[in-house]
Amino acid sequence: MAPETADDFGRRPGEEAVVLPDGYDAGLHFIGRVRTPWTARGDCPKNGLQTDAVCTVTVDPLYAAALQDVEGASHLILLYWMDRAERGLLVQRPRHADGGRGTFSLRSPARPNPIALSVVELLARDGAVLTVRGLDCLDGTPLLDIKPYYATTDSRPEARIDRAGTAGA
Repeated sequence: MAPETADDFGRRPGEEAVVLPDGYDAGLHFIGRVRTPWTARGDCPKNGLQTDAVCTVTVDPLYAAALQDVEGASHLILLYWMDRAERGLLVQRPRHADGGRGTFSLRSPARPNPIALSVVELLARDGAVLTVRGLDCLDGTPLLDIKPYYATTDSRPEARIDRAGTAGA
């Protein structure tokens, strides 16, 4: 079987894209940057689970006061902007799948609004720098928000994904 090739945009056969609108509905302020050992998308661990890499989150001095009492949480939810991801894909072909899947059924960074989230373990804080474990993004990724992770309200043990259907990781 011949290997499948990507087009000039790196899209796999069966993927569909759309041209996004010129304007935006909202504005964002990046509150810092994430430092990781990964410089290529293919090097990033899937959902931050296949690595024990220690990463840092540097919060901009303007927002540093918002870190008060963050050490009270053992885990944090980080929201970040996948600034190097394609934004127009509606149907993607994951490497592990036989066919195309809708972008909203995937955790891929390629999406109209490339917002990603990770639940990370907070290892330490030094001023405006957090040391964490559990990230899956490229070095220098812009940070959108930090929230405490509450196991009592954020965990949904009954949640399921039908991998035989159209959903996927």
